[in-house]
Amino acid sequence: MKKLLYIPAILLLAACSKPTGKEAKKAELANLKKQQSELNAKITKLQTELGSQDSVKSTDVAVMEVKQVPFTNYINLQGKIDAKDNVLAYPQATAVITAIYVKAGDHVSKGQTLVQLDNSVLRENIAKAETQSILMKTLFDRQKNLWDQKIGTEVQYLQAQTNFQSAQKEVGSLKEQSATYRITSPITGTIDQMDLKLGQAASPATTSIRIVNTDYLKVKADVPESYSANVKQGDNVKVIVPDANDSLIAKVTFAGRVIDPSSRSFPIEIQLPGRKTMRPNMTVVLRVADYSKSNALVVPVNAIQKSENGDFVFVNENNVAKKKLVKEGASYGGKAEIKSGLTVGDKLITDGASEVEDGDKVRVLQSGN
Repeated sequence: MKKLLYIPAILLLAACSKPTGKEAKKAELANLKKQQSELNAKITKLQTELGSQDSVKSTDVAVMEVKQVPFTNYINLQGKIDAKDNVLAYPQATAVITAIYVKAGDHVSKGQTLVQLDNSVLRENIAKAETQSILMKTLFDRQKNLWDQKIGTEVQYLQAQTNFQSAQKEVGSLKEQSATYRITSPITGTIDQMDLKLGQAASPATTSIRIVNTDYLKVKADVPESYSANVKQGDNVKVIVPDANDSLIAKVTFAGRVIDPSSRSFPIEIQLPGRKTMRPNMTVVLRVADYSKSNALVVPVNAIQKSENGDFVFVNENNVAKKKLVKEGASYGGKAEIKSGLTVGDKLITDGASEVEDGDKVRVLQSGN
């Protein structure tokens, strides 16, 4: 009987000691966290043992072998073709045009008469002067014969000689004056512009004929002051004429020594051979070689990345990406010279370089030189 009486009392005490409400939830949460920690530890252990693919991921990349190759850096400039001889022929006197002997497109020689101005008054004066000169010569010859025979005085002889010489000078002066009534070509070339008409009044200030010699062309360009130490006479330059679909290699034949204070540039000229595809005033692109090396380490510019610590690239070492700091030199045409940081034979990561970090595993899908 006593044992039967103790059992209800024990059950009553147990019911009173069981957690309820908030305390029960805290106990359940602690138990779940303990189970979670045990599961995470087991998962990590299994991943390590199995070498799970989820813990080590390979990035697909393309690589190229670093080699020594020739490299040339160019400065791109814009210029214009000009004729080496491009001149204007002017009249030296004011008069009406009486004859035109050439037209635009004609080939002319140096000294050739292109246009004749009205010099009728001068021609009459020349004719009179020539007649007077003939008379003075006759008188001088007679006086000289007499003087040779010791007849007459020395004053008479010298007077006749002076009169003859003066008459000759008068004829020469009038002929020189008459020459100013012609427009002549100062060079051998082609008439490029001719707008004169018969009967038109010509004058030195308003009348001209353009003559160019297209057998000798040149390119003129202005080079920024910042390149003054890089561009000099004798440098190689590639001349590209887009409109003519033509190009050639030439040399800088002239480089100015004075900087223009307004444009902060200096002029250069490149002599060109005569080519039918090139004409004066055509626009050209100049690529002036300002730096060249026969054995440079050259890589694609897009393989070089920037950071606060400097430029860097990634190379493939046993299928692991390794970061290397590099010093970049000149760059042109999507290529850059590497001054330091790489050696011949390094496997440079090109495509996919922006997707990897130092130490990442990589898988090479494409390899090139």
